[in-house]
Amino acid sequence: MSVQQIFDEFLKGIANTSLLEYIAVVSGIVSVWFSRKENILVFPTGLANTVIYVYLSFKYHLLGEASVNFYYTVMSVYGWWLWARKDVRLQHVVTIKFSTRKEQLQQLLFFATFYAVIYLALFHLKQSFATGAIPWADALASASAFTGMWLMARKKVESWYWWILTNACSIPLYFVKGLVFTSVYYLILLVMAFWGLFEWVRKAKENKIVHA
Repeated sequence: MSVQQIFDEFLKGIANTSLLEYIAVVSGIVSVWFSRKENILVFPTGLANTVIYVYLSFKYHLLGEASVNFYYTVMSVYGWWLWARKDVRLQHVVTIKFSTRKEQLQQLLFFATFYAVIYLALFHLKQSFATGAIPWADALASASAFTGMWLMARKKVESWYWWILTNACSIPLYFVKGLVFTSVYYLILLVMAFWGLFEWVRKAKENKIVHA
């Protein structure tokens, strides 16, 4: 596909973008902004985004992404509760921290397990039901997103590495599916994920000094 063809597809996709997709994209960007700032509003704004994308993902045969957004919805409720918890001194129980070596290994195992399950499910569904699915790409974006959301709820710095991988995979995945505006959305999220990573690294170092 030439540059001109890609540009033409982009313009066509933007023209065909639905109001629901616009709302989902805006709420998603706002949610990531709040996440970077460690603001609990990340969760209610994120819920608006995920509920809409569950519907859109089913509509465009992105079953892996549909499962991811359903998972996001559940984890947003869990994360909202976790971030709101305070101890007897009214200090937040969960703070931004780096993962230990053991936790990093657990994260890799968590990712590998979900990747294998989603890939095998999509591979079989592709034959008869979800003919438009791309098993390996969908599973990669989905499993990394599952891991990133799990870690974000626990305020682990490493969540941003998984978000970077998720966003990088999702840009071409949504583009070829015709959800061009969503593809641009993931490009914006990719940039914001690097920004969020730097911000959380700084805060984790500060927390480490305070609790040393």
